[in-house]
Amino acid sequence: MKAFTANITKAFNLEAKIPVCDNSGAKIIKIFSVKGLKTTKGKLPAAGIGDMVNASIVKGKPGMKSQVVPAIIVRQRKEYKRLNGERIKFEDNAAIILKDEKGNPKGTIIKGAIAKEVAERWPAIAKIASVVA
Repeated sequence: MKAFTANITKAFNLEAKIPVCDNSGAKIIKIFSVKGLKTTKGKLPAAGIGDMVNASIVKGKPGMKSQVVPAIIVRQRKEYKRLNGERIKFEDNAAIILKDEKGNPKGTIIKGAIAKEVAERWPAIAKIASVVA
């Protein structure tokens, strides 16, 4: 994984429910862990744009409910700062479901924009994105 080119504010705590913006069949996921995150004792892990999380499907196609899937956060409402001084925030929160831990997306279409930081870190997602903001 590549390092970020922005100071990402962590917007999602554990148990956060996030809508899915691809055509994988899931509609809403619930985060239960953040991959590769180390925290101090007593501090709960949190996720932000570009982070890989383990999540369970809360709402989706029949038979998908309660499946455990890896996902990547691609949009967040909480404002974050890029190194050139810009402050970025999106209209909604969104995630993408992955096939495997390598970053290959399960869906073939992404609805809406994704953050530039996600496109830099996860090139397979950038290939199917319609808009990179």
